[in-house]
Order: sequence, then structure tokens, then C-alpha cells
Amino acid sequence: MDPHPSFRGRRALVTGAGKGIGRAVAVALSKAGARVTALSRTAADLESLVRECPGIEPLCLDLADWDATEAAVGAAGPFELLVNNAAVAMLQPFLEVTRAALQRSLDVNFGAVLHVSQIVARQMIAQGVPGAIVNVSSQASQRALRDHAVYCSTKSALDMLSRVMAMELGPHKIRVNTVNPTVVMTDMGRINWSDPQKAAAMINRIPLGKFAEVDDVVNSILFLLSDKSAMTTGSSLMVDGGFLVS
Repeated sequence: MDPHPSFRGRRALVTGAGKGIGRAVAVALSKAGARVTALSRTAADLESLVRECPGIEPLCLDLADWDATEAAVGAAGPFELLVNNAAVAMLQPFLEVTRAALQRSLDVNFGAVLHVSQIVARQMIAQGVPGAIVNVSSQASQRALRDHAVYCSTKSALDMLSRVMAMELGPHKIRVNTVNPTVVMTDMGRINWSDPQKAAAMINRIPLGKFAEVDDVVNSILFLLSDKSAMTTGSSLMVDGGFLVS
């Protein structure tokens, strides 16, 4: 049995695909045979992604724009696989949270996932095909972190949205799950956690004693998208090295 899932001939949409986890997922799906549409609001990131992986179809879009998203995602589909990875992390102490930061975080971390999933799920249902959706959440959905009031709250809301989606879309043979990583060593992650004292304080709470690498998250997403997880829906897969049990 082939240990690596194949997505040959299947159509996939990955949001937040310009950098980090989303970019790596888009490349991995393309190499596994999927026809991938990579969505990002940064044109330069999409241009470099297409140079790296020419088979990927770019879609430049700000998901906070509801009408533009409806038109562009609707025209780009239909899709059988969806990875909602786009997110913002606007960190502020609770007493200093601004309305702008709250609204932007709600628009992208929650509203965009709901909206894109609606568009894609309706396409799946209209086509009469089974599908799989993976929403990229965080360990922050289940553990309070300083200065993360809005981020923790939007990711917690995303987990519950995913469970309701799984319940309502299950009869249409559409599975919905989340991955919930700890700190991930993307380029941004390495910058944000370069301070040894800051990193040590977090790593000391992780039983495996390390942060996640991008491939740790990508492999979990591919598993949840694949037929190897055909009986898994409404679940949150922790990719946290045991952080939540410490």
C-alpha cells in the first residue's frame, strides 16, 4: 500500500498560500497530483509560488472583501478539497485591544473561513461529489495565552464552527476537521521566537521539547484531506508536541 496519499485529478483550494504552512500545503498537494488553486492577497508571493511550482493556479484576493470573494472563489471552482489556512495574528494586551484589530481578526480568522467554506461546499453538493475541508486552527484555541485575547477567541470560534460544519455537511459526504499546531517554524515563526528566553519558556511546556516544523503540520493536513481519514470528521488534530497535556 502506498504510504503517501495521492490526490491525482482532484481539485484543491488553499487559502493563505503565499507563505508558510499554506504555501507548503499547496506545493505538497500539487506534487501529489492535485490541481491546486493558491489564494493569497499578496501578488508577489503568488508569483514566486508559481515559479516554484508552475502547475499551481494563483488567485490574488483579500478574503475580508465578501463580495470579491464570492465572485472569485465561485468562478475558480468547483473544488473537492479545501484548506482554510489564511489568518492574522494581531497581538495586543486585553485592555488595549482595538476595534480595528478585532474586526480584521474576525473577518479573516472566522468570517472568511465560514464564507469560503460555504461557497466551496455548495459547489461540492451541486456536483454530487464527496469532499474534505481542513481548517487551520491553533493550540491557542484551547489555552489562554498572554496578549492573544482576540487570536485565542477567533481560533476557539473556528474550532466550534468546524464541528457544526462537520455535523451539517456530513450527510453530503463532506468531512470537516481542524489541525491545531503549536508554534511552527515558518520563516515568521523563527523570527518571532528567536529570543532564547521567550522560546525556552514555551518549549519547557511542550513534552516533546521542540516546536513544530512546517512538514509536521503539512503531513497532518494531507492525512485529513485524504481517504486515509475517511471516517474522521468534526475532530481537532493537535500538532502541539503535547503542549495541551502539560
